[in-house]
Amino acid sequence: MVSSFLTPFMASGINVAMPFIAKEFGLSAVAIGWVVTAYMLAAAMFLVPFGRLADLVGRKMIFALGIGVNIAGTVMGALAPSTFILILGRAVQGVGGAMIFGTGVAILTSVYPPGERGQALGLNTAAVYSGLSLGPVLGGFLVHAWGWRSIFWATVPIAAAALGLTLVRLKGEWAEARGEGFDFKGSIIFGSGLVALMYGFSRLPSLFGLSLTAAGILALAGFVLFELRAKAPLLDLRLFRTNRIFAFSNLAALFNYSATSAVAFLMSLYLQYIKGLPPQKAGLVLVAQPIIMALSSPFAGKLSDRSEPRLIASVGMALSAAGLLLFSFLRAGTGFGFIVGSLVCLGLGFGLFSSPNTNAVMCSVEKRHLGIASAALGTMRLSGQMLSAGITMMIFALVMGRAPIQPSVYPQFLRSVRVAFVFYALLCGAGIFASLARGNRRPSD
Repeated sequence: MVSSFLTPFMASGINVAMPFIAKEFGLSAVAIGWVVTAYMLAAAMFLVPFGRLADLVGRKMIFALGIGVNIAGTVMGALAPSTFILILGRAVQGVGGAMIFGTGVAILTSVYPPGERGQALGLNTAAVYSGLSLGPVLGGFLVHAWGWRSIFWATVPIAAAALGLTLVRLKGEWAEARGEGFDFKGSIIFGSGLVALMYGFSRLPSLFGLSLTAAGILALAGFVLFELRAKAPLLDLRLFRTNRIFAFSNLAALFNYSATSAVAFLMSLYLQYIKGLPPQKAGLVLVAQPIIMALSSPFAGKLSDRSEPRLIASVGMALSAAGLLLFSFLRAGTGFGFIVGSLVCLGLGFGLFSSPNTNAVMCSVEKRHLGIASAALGTMRLSGQMLSAGITMMIFALVMGRAPIQPSVYPQFLRSVRVAFVFYALLCGAGIFASLARGNRRPSD
């Protein structure tokens, strides 16, 4: 839970510091974007390989190493004398994050029995959302008081505490696939293909973005063919072909993250440009969503231990779709009560979906596949976040063109926001069918 709080706290907190980082280093919009993108691409590239490696050599070992790598990247960022070192530090943090998220959920699943697993996963999810909630608030305070580097320094003792707890209190080791081979070639193909796809999609509809996206799709298709022939595959594709719960639960996660990840970005722009709020007040409005997520996730996780996770997650997906659809009615004069109510609906939906869906995935595989299952879910999250950003940028380009957001184009900006939310509501609606299609199976089974 400590490590699950750490990464989203850092990710959401550093967004507040971006203008100050850009000012100190004289960064362009593209360069400042790399401070965020470097982390996501590194994490996406290494999630599945480290998930597999954890199944082979030990989840506790990879988890502890991941925290250590994360600390090293954080210190690099805090001391960065140049843009290159800062971006490199963020990439190192991404590698550490991949090691943490590729093993953390798997360790919880290994330790807790089926009847208590959903509650444990729900509390872990609540820690993630608590980090997302506190990041902008505490990050803003730290930046104002001590500068942007203080956000990096503030996370070091938290990470050190997580590492200490892991080494002292976490007993035993889990490596049910020990002795099996590791697919280095598959790792290279998968990592390069996923990075090309994710980064290319974020650059759509430019020719460069189209080319990278196409290259990524071809590389991932090649990865599938390669894995089908591999003696010790990086990702056992039979999990998707023969395990209906695993396949459709991951697909539902991809739909959900793709549909909801851009909400904070779109609403932040809307509140600041259209409603005229300063960043601090806009953040206080937006914090309603992750607070509801943090409160509802433990309840949903515990409920999924007793009831069918498929039904709880599907209700959550439906509420998420309803919240997104409500945002499609935004106008310049929309009241704050409507905005907060829609955020609450969306937060409740995501809280009800995430923990039961994670519980369903982790309970659907053998113990020797827990690391790869955890990594697959993490990959769905990162891929969904990048897809969501890419879709948003594409809609902006089609509706607004390349014009900066200013009063003369506010009508086009509002139209872009409404179109985006309609599209995301439809995407979430499709996710309901993916969630329902997984079939019935209680965790205790």
